[in-house]
Amino acid sequence: MSGQPADLVHTVTDGVAHLTLNRPETLNALTPPQRDRLIGLLAECSADASVRAVVLTGTGRGFCAGADLRGGAAGGERVAGDVARTIRLGAQRLIAAVLDCEKPVIAAVNGTAAGLGAQLALACDLVLAAESARFIEVFVRRGLVPDGGGAYLLPRLIGPQRAKELMFFGDALSAADAERLGLVNRVVPDGDLAKTADAWAQRLATGPTRALALTKQLVNASLDSDRSTAFAAEATAQEINMTTSDAQEGVASFVERRSPEFRGR
Repeated sequence: MSGQPADLVHTVTDGVAHLTLNRPETLNALTPPQRDRLIGLLAECSADASVRAVVLTGTGRGFCAGADLRGGAAGGERVAGDVARTIRLGAQRLIAAVLDCEKPVIAAVNGTAAGLGAQLALACDLVLAAESARFIEVFVRRGLVPDGGGAYLLPRLIGPQRAKELMFFGDALSAADAERLGLVNRVVPDGDLAKTADAWAQRLATGPTRALALTKQLVNASLDSDRSTAFAAEATAQEINMTTSDAQEGVASFVERRSPEFRGR
């Protein structure tokens, strides 16, 4: 890279992986290589026992302005199936990587989250937003259908009517309105965003990591499950979790009337 700043900064501190989109001049619009590296890093976070929480954020005025359309592929004949394949292997694979990450992922939305960038934030387990943040389902403005799983995520978060309103009009949604609708866990002053995200991440990083992973899987799967399937999954998750050291520590600490010391195993 010879002196060029990384367009995706990856650091790990005290069990927390920070993934920072770093193309502020484009409001952190994602290039295909940047997107693919982010997918790979999320998979690495799942497999790395030393990582126990993830914070995803951006630099500058944008969290992520979506896919970088200006850097699109050169011309050439388009064959039926090309667009679907591109979406499946690109935007959808990115959102799946967030949903399937075995560590809790916090979105620290520092500015504009538009298009795929909005779906990227909303796929995270917890969403913190700076007061200046905005969420925009921008696709309709370009005559496009939402991608990145937007038509899957939004109705599950806020119901079909609200989801259609956001997607039909493509209006910018303020951080305060996003919180009111339930898309955001908390809105904080811009200067407090990083500090709040770190505080939340540290709490998660000292928690029972495997139990959190199983809880995430249960909640995500419940949105597509009937009661009997969800109850069966819950029982199986409990069975698996009781084999972990953290579960045994949690029970022991309760019996011994002391605070638990979870190790993420």
